Amino acid sequence: MLKQEKAIVVFSGGQDSTTCLFWALKNFGEVEAVTFDYNQRHRLEIECAKNIANELGVRHHILDMSLLNQLAPNALTRSDIEVKEGVDGELPSTFVPGRNLLFLSFAGVLARQVGAKHIITGVCETDFSGYPDCRDIFVKSLNVTLNLSMDDHFVIHTPLMWLNKAETWALADELGKLDYVREKTLTCYNGIIADGCGECPACVLRKRGLDEYLSGAVK
Repeated sequence: MLKQEKAIVVFSGGQDSTTCLFWALKNFGEVEAVTFDYNQRHRLEIECAKNIANELGVRHHILDMSLLNQLAPNALTRSDIEVKEGVDGELPSTFVPGRNLLFLSFAGVLARQVGAKHIITGVCETDFSGYPDCRDIFVKSLNVTLNLSMDDHFVIHTPLMWLNKAETWALADELGKLDYVREKTLTCYNGIIADGCGECPACVLRKRGLDEYLSGAVK
């Protein structure tokens, strides 16, 4: 049934959203991608997303969200803020307040414009950094709010919500795209494509998951 329907993927060009893009291409008849330009620290993220969408023949929208940069200074938008994990219950310096709230809301507006009823995002509650806007309860709440706000019937899909990083690599492999995701995506907080710098929190999590999957720990 879904093969006859249209979907929008919130797309950053990273491991998770690229895996979700391949998942969407498998499950929906028509897929478009949307990337948000919020003056992120590494402009290569947007170029990476452009290149992947172009290679896959996916219509790609880039929306200006520069206001988010002004409202929420953090390590992903400021070179003078250090990338560090949260301590004593604090959120990491990479947390961007309101990011997924705004991204999914604007993805919903775009979905209505292009005639899509499905919105896919790579948020995950299993291997996340404590970001409150990656939790299942937030996504379900926003899904209801989006539908009420536009009197429509969108469905927000979160294929990775209950997967750890090793299981996300397993999904990419199941889709026949493990090497593509490994070589073409940008997850690194230091802006290095593929395996990244190997030292930032995002690279450590990505590598740990890949090593676990390749070791055979995930069936």
